[in-house]
Amino acid sequence: MSLLMSGIVSAQEIATTSAELPRDLSPWGMFQSADLVVKSVMVGLLFASIVTWTVWLAKTIELLFAKRAARKALQALSSARSLDDAARQLGRTKGPFGDFVRAAILELQMSADGMDRDGIQSRIASRLERIEVARGRGIIRGTGVLATIGATAPFVGLFGTVWGIMNSFIGISKAQTTNLAVVAPGIAEALLATAFGLVAAIPAVVIYNVFSRQIAAYRGLLGDASAEIERLVSRDLDRRAAAPIKRGALAAAE
Repeated sequence: MSLLMSGIVSAQEIATTSAELPRDLSPWGMFQSADLVVKSVMVGLLFASIVTWTVWLAKTIELLFAKRAARKALQALSSARSLDDAARQLGRTKGPFGDFVRAAILELQMSADGMDRDGIQSRIASRLERIEVARGRGIIRGTGVLATIGATAPFVGLFGTVWGIMNSFIGISKAQTTNLAVVAPGIAEALLATAFGLVAAIPAVVIYNVFSRQIAAYRGLLGDASAEIERLVSRDLDRRAAAPIKRGALAAAE
C-alpha cells in the first residue's frame, strides 16, 4: 500500500513538473520562456544582425557608384593630353577625381613663379596623397562596426548561454531532480543565445572581408588616378620648359 501511494505521489510530481515545462520548444517559444538576461542578449544580437545587413546594403550601393565613377574618371584621364583637357572633363565634377584635378591646377598656379620642377611635382604629389588618404578614410566608414560585431557577437551569445545554463542548474537544484525533461528546455533556451551570436557574427565577418577587398580595389583606382594626374603635370612642365627653348631657336634662326 505504501509503495502504491509513493508511486501515485511520484506520478503527481512528474505531472506537475511536466505542466510547468514550456510546451512550445520552437525558437519563439524558447525566447518567450527564457530568462530576462538571456532575452536581452538575444535582442541585442538581433539588433546587431540588423545593423550588419543595413551596413551591407549602404556600403554596397556606395562602393558600386564609387567604383563606377572611378572607372569613368580613369578613362577620361588616360585620354587627356594635358591637365587642361582633364580639367575640362573632370574639373567641375564632385568627388576625389575632380579634387585631384583642381588641386594640381591650384598648385601649378601658386608655383607659377617657381622654376624648380621637382619641387612643383613634389608639392602636387603631396596634395594628391592627402586627398587620396582622406577619401580612403571616408570609404571605410561604417565597416568598423562589422569587425566589432564579428569579433564580439559569439562571446555575447556565449554569455547568454552560460547565464541560461546557470539558471537551469539552479532550477534542477530546486526541483531536486535530474530528469532530462526538466533539464532540456532550460539548456535549449540557453543554447539559443549562442545560435543568435553565431547568426550575427558569421555574416558580419564575411561581409567585412568582402568589403575589405572591394575597398582595397577602390583605393587602387584612386592611386591610378593620382598617377595619371602626376603624368599630365609632368607633360605640362616639359612643354613649359620646352617653349622658351623653341622661341629662342626661332629668334636665332631669324
